[in-house]
Amino acid sequence: MSWFNYVGLIIIAIIMIPNIVYAAKSKEKNTEIYKNKAAEIFEQIGRYGCFVFMIFNIPYTYFDFWFDGAPLVYIAVNAVLCGAYLIFWAVFWNKKTLARAILLSVLPSLEFVLCGILLANLPLIFFALIFAPCHILISCKSEVKTQKSGLAEKEKEG
Repeated sequence: MSWFNYVGLIIIAIIMIPNIVYAAKSKEKNTEIYKNKAAEIFEQIGRYGCFVFMIFNIPYTYFDFWFDGAPLVYIAVNAVLCGAYLIFWAVFWNKKTLARAILLSVLPSLEFVLCGILLANLPLIFFALIFAPCHILISCKSEVKTQKSGLAEKEKEG
Protein backbone atom coordinates (compact mmCIF):
# COMPACT_ATOMS: atom_id res chain seq x y z
CA MET A 1 0.00 0.00 0.00
CA SER A 2 1.31 3.44 -0.86
CA TRP A 3 1.22 6.62 1.18
CA PHE A 4 -2.50 7.04 0.36
CA ASN A 5 -4.95 4.47 1.77
CA TYR A 6 -8.07 4.66 -0.38
CA VAL A 7 -9.69 1.85 1.67
CA GLY A 8 -9.19 3.95 4.80
CA LEU A 9 -10.86 6.89 3.06
CA ILE A 10 -13.83 4.70 2.16
CA ILE A 11 -14.08 3.48 5.77
CA ILE A 12 -14.07 7.05 7.11
CA ALA A 13 -16.74 8.04 4.55
CA ILE A 14 -18.95 5.09 5.52
CA ILE A 15 -18.65 5.93 9.21
CA MET A 16 -19.31 9.63 8.64
CA ILE A 17 -22.33 9.39 6.29
CA PRO A 18 -24.88 8.42 8.98
CA ASN A 19 -23.42 11.01 11.36
CA ILE A 20 -23.76 13.77 8.77
CA VAL A 21 -27.32 12.72 7.87
CA TYR A 22 -28.26 12.54 11.56
CA ALA A 23 -26.78 15.96 12.29
CA ALA A 24 -28.58 17.51 9.31
CA LYS A 25 -31.98 15.99 10.17
CA SER A 26 -31.77 16.18 13.93
CA LYS A 27 -32.13 19.55 15.56
CA GLU A 28 -32.43 18.16 19.06
CA LYS A 29 -32.05 20.66 21.82
CA ASN A 30 -33.03 18.32 24.67
CA THR A 31 -29.98 16.06 24.48
CA GLU A 32 -27.81 16.43 27.53
CA ILE A 33 -24.10 16.29 26.81
CA TYR A 34 -21.62 15.02 29.35
CA LYS A 35 -19.12 17.79 29.94
CA ASN A 36 -15.54 16.86 30.64
CA LYS A 37 -13.16 19.25 28.93
CA ALA A 38 -10.13 16.91 29.07
CA ALA A 39 -12.10 13.97 27.65
CA GLU A 40 -13.56 16.19 24.92
CA ILE A 41 -10.14 17.53 23.90
CA PHE A 42 -8.55 14.08 23.86
CA GLU A 43 -11.51 12.64 21.96
CA GLN A 44 -11.13 15.28 19.23
CA ILE A 45 -7.36 14.84 19.06
CA GLY A 46 -7.85 11.08 18.77
CA ARG A 47 -10.69 11.40 16.23
CA TYR A 48 -8.82 13.66 13.81
CA GLY A 49 -5.59 11.74 14.29
CA CYS A 50 -7.44 8.55 13.37
CA PHE A 51 -8.99 10.21 10.33
CA VAL A 52 -5.60 11.43 9.08
CA PHE A 53 -3.73 8.18 9.70
CA MET A 54 -6.52 6.00 8.30
CA ILE A 55 -6.06 7.83 5.00
CA PHE A 56 -2.36 8.74 4.91
CA ASN A 57 0.50 6.35 5.58
CA ILE A 58 3.54 8.21 6.86
CA PRO A 59 6.86 6.53 6.00
CA TYR A 60 8.79 4.99 8.92
CA THR A 61 5.67 5.01 11.11
CA TYR A 62 3.67 2.66 8.93
CA PHE A 63 4.92 -0.85 8.21
CA ASP A 64 2.16 -2.25 5.96
CA PHE A 65 0.44 -5.59 6.45
CA TRP A 66 2.55 -7.79 8.66
CA PHE A 67 1.27 -11.30 7.83
CA ASP A 68 0.13 -13.24 4.81
CA GLY A 69 -3.55 -12.77 4.18
CA ALA A 70 -3.67 -9.51 6.15
CA PRO A 71 -5.10 -7.51 3.23
CA LEU A 72 -8.02 -9.93 3.03
CA VAL A 73 -8.53 -9.81 6.81
CA TYR A 74 -8.33 -6.00 6.66
CA ILE A 75 -11.06 -5.77 4.02
CA ALA A 76 -13.26 -8.44 5.65
CA VAL A 77 -13.02 -7.03 9.19
CA ASN A 78 -13.70 -3.49 7.98
CA ALA A 79 -16.64 -4.63 5.85
CA VAL A 80 -18.18 -6.41 8.84
CA LEU A 81 -17.57 -3.51 11.25
CA CYS A 82 -18.83 -0.87 8.80
CA GLY A 83 -21.86 -3.01 7.98
CA ALA A 84 -22.61 -3.52 11.68
CA TYR A 85 -22.23 0.22 12.29
CA LEU A 86 -24.69 1.07 9.50
CA ILE A 87 -27.16 -1.58 10.67
CA PHE A 88 -27.05 -0.36 14.27
CA TRP A 89 -27.48 3.24 13.10
CA ALA A 90 -30.63 2.18 11.25
CA VAL A 91 -31.93 0.07 14.14
CA PHE A 92 -31.33 2.79 16.74
CA TRP A 93 -32.22 5.77 14.51
CA ASN A 94 -34.90 7.25 16.81
CA LYS A 95 -34.03 5.39 19.98
CA LYS A 96 -32.05 6.94 22.79
CA THR A 97 -30.62 4.02 24.72
CA LEU A 98 -27.42 3.09 26.44
CA ALA A 99 -27.09 0.14 24.03
CA ARG A 100 -27.06 2.62 21.15
CA ALA A 101 -24.40 4.75 22.82
CA ILE A 102 -22.23 1.73 23.52
CA LEU A 103 -22.54 0.12 20.09
CA LEU A 104 -22.12 3.30 18.08
CA SER A 105 -19.04 4.32 20.04
CA VAL A 106 -17.37 0.91 20.41
CA LEU A 107 -17.65 -0.10 16.73
CA PRO A 108 -15.68 2.82 15.23
CA SER A 109 -13.21 2.66 18.12
CA LEU A 110 -12.64 -1.02 17.47
CA GLU A 111 -12.30 -0.36 13.76
CA PHE A 112 -9.57 2.25 14.27
CA VAL A 113 -7.62 0.05 16.68
CA LEU A 114 -7.85 -3.03 14.45
CA CYS A 115 -6.86 -1.07 11.33
CA GLY A 116 -3.84 0.27 13.15
CA ILE A 117 -2.81 -3.21 14.26
CA LEU A 118 -3.40 -4.87 10.88
CA LEU A 119 -1.46 -2.15 9.05
CA ALA A 120 1.21 -1.89 11.75
CA ASN A 121 0.48 1.84 11.65
CA LEU A 122 1.93 3.20 14.89
CA PRO A 123 0.35 6.69 14.80
CA LEU A 124 -3.07 5.19 14.04
CA ILE A 125 -2.76 2.81 17.00
CA PHE A 126 -1.67 5.72 19.20
CA PHE A 127 -4.56 7.99 18.20
CA ALA A 128 -7.08 5.13 18.30
CA LEU A 129 -6.06 4.35 21.88
CA ILE A 130 -6.64 8.00 22.77
CA PHE A 131 -9.94 8.24 20.89
CA ALA A 132 -11.58 4.98 22.01
CA PRO A 133 -11.89 5.44 25.79
CA CYS A 134 -12.78 9.13 25.51
CA HIS A 135 -15.41 8.57 22.80
CA ILE A 136 -17.00 5.67 24.66
CA LEU A 137 -16.97 7.61 27.95
CA ILE A 138 -18.56 10.73 26.46
CA SER A 139 -21.17 8.77 24.50
CA CYS A 140 -22.24 6.62 27.44
CA LYS A 141 -22.18 9.39 30.05
CA SER A 142 -24.17 11.69 27.71
CA GLU A 143 -26.81 9.00 27.22
CA VAL A 144 -27.10 8.36 30.94
CA LYS A 145 -27.39 12.11 31.55
CA THR A 146 -30.07 12.41 28.83
CA GLN A 147 -32.06 9.55 30.34
CA LYS A 148 -31.82 11.03 33.84
CA SER A 149 -33.01 14.44 32.65
CA GLY A 150 -35.87 12.76 30.75
CA LEU A 151 -36.92 10.96 33.93
CA ALA A 152 -36.76 14.19 35.91
CA GLU A 153 -38.98 15.93 33.34
CA LYS A 154 -41.51 13.07 33.47
CA GLU A 155 -41.59 13.30 37.28
CA LYS A 156 -42.28 17.05 37.07
CA GLU A 157 -45.11 16.47 34.58
CA GLY A 158 -46.60 13.50 36.47
